[in-house]
Amino acid sequence: MATSQKKFDYALDYSGLDLRQQPELYRVGVGEQGVLLVQPYKSELLPHWRFATPELAEQSSVTIYKMFLAYLEVDDFVGADMARKFLQMGFTRARRYANHKGGNKYDGPVPKALKGQSGAHGRLELPRTPEDPVKAKSAEIFKVRWAQAEADPKYAAMKLEHKKLYG
Repeated sequence: MATSQKKFDYALDYSGLDLRQQPELYRVGVGEQGVLLVQPYKSELLPHWRFATPELAEQSSVTIYKMFLAYLEVDDFVGADMARKFLQMGFTRARRYANHKGGNKYDGPVPKALKGQSGAHGRLELPRTPEDPVKAKSAEIFKVRWAQAEADPKYAAMKLEHKKLYG
């Protein structure tokens, strides 16, 4: 019998939580949900996250992937999943900038109540601009590391176990 996956809980006050100490509160969610909220991992990973050039993307993706492996080494699934999300976000953000000059995919600002959540939120998608080859290369660099993380057998087993225990 398959268990239903619980959604990432945006209602929690992440500014006051340390999910290394309370991993049971963490929900994988979909895609990159919570990547800029979950502490202490956001503070550990964000300073290394760069995609402006392929050189920065390479350095960033290698560093974050090493952090991913280090989290796995100490059986810290939440840390590993957050590192995986940063690798995924490197790909998606670089692709967004490759497709949309200035990185804006939608018109208008995100409604304040929905900050931190992905999606259009009623806004219209802007037309694509000619592809930026620099950002496209950065996206491909992150895509390779993201795929490595997703394919790691220990990560896959830990993810399955976390979802089984906590949703």
